[in-house]
Amino acid sequence: MRAIQIKQFGGPEVLELVELPKPQPAGEEVLIRVTLAGLNFSDTHTRTNSYVRKATLPLVPGSEVAGVREDTGERVVALTGSGGYAEYAKVPAQLTFPIPPQLDDATALALLIQGTTAWHLYRTAGRVLDGESVVVHAAAGGVGSLAIQLGRLFGARPVIATASSAEKRQLALELGADVAIDGAAEGLTERLIAANDGRAVDVVFEMSGGDVFDASYRALAHFGRIVVCGIASQQPNTLSSGSLLRHSRSVVGFYLFHCLEHPGMFGQALSELFALVREQRLRVVVGRTYALGEVRQAHVDLRERRTSGKLLLDPTV
Repeated sequence: MRAIQIKQFGGPEVLELVELPKPQPAGEEVLIRVTLAGLNFSDTHTRTNSYVRKATLPLVPGSEVAGVREDTGERVVALTGSGGYAEYAKVPAQLTFPIPPQLDDATALALLIQGTTAWHLYRTAGRVLDGESVVVHAAAGGVGSLAIQLGRLFGARPVIATASSAEKRQLALELGADVAIDGAAEGLTERLIAANDGRAVDVVFEMSGGDVFDASYRALAHFGRIVVCGIASQQPNTLSSGSLLRHSRSVVGFYLFHCLEHPGMFGQALSELFALVREQRLRVVVGRTYALGEVRQAHVDLRERRTSGKLLLDPTV
């Protein structure tokens, strides 16, 4: 089968298109013929071995796929952990989820990681209450574009979006953000408070780290929460317990793959998300689909923030 393999860590050039044997499932695993693989920002960290979960070489990257189960012929999305950038992938049966007939593969795949992340940011990590203000950073991305919409559906007010360009901010407004502002770190604290009518904000979903985290933290109200769901900048932060105490603020980490220990956490979220899409209350923004041989360009585009919505890799072309 055709697959992308990493034999050494480094830049996009280490992503090699190779021929490998078809995976052989064992025990409770199933084999999936992949129609689409998900491209995630975290994949660029895996490529350099700078992600939360360390990688072992050689490696076929890719943590999620949509496709067809070889044993049943059922259309599914599945969490692979690794091995998704290929024509076939083996996965634990309990981490495969049927795709409803009304949904196409791209839409379902966009909900598997990005959708469940956005859902858990509200329900599990942020515990957002009706009427609380929510800041969604990187609002035009896969997680952000869904988090904006879920905020309105879940009763957050206002939903404040940040994005790096006027075009992305316009998309955020079209998706239901009440306000969309520049996400650059300089002056961000003041812009967030101004966007909330001069009041400190209640909840921030933050995936950059570094200066953006610090600016967002300073904008928090008493009893405010900042939920860390990524460190795209790879810049570390230092926070004192005294600061948390003085301001009654909370910092919560959320790593979706800890939910693998409780597969029901995916099933519950997906069930609600699939229903919202069927009812046309949730819009999935699908971005570019890259051919398997274009994977290096896909990683460049991800790192340089050229993209919007869910990015996909097509192993059939």
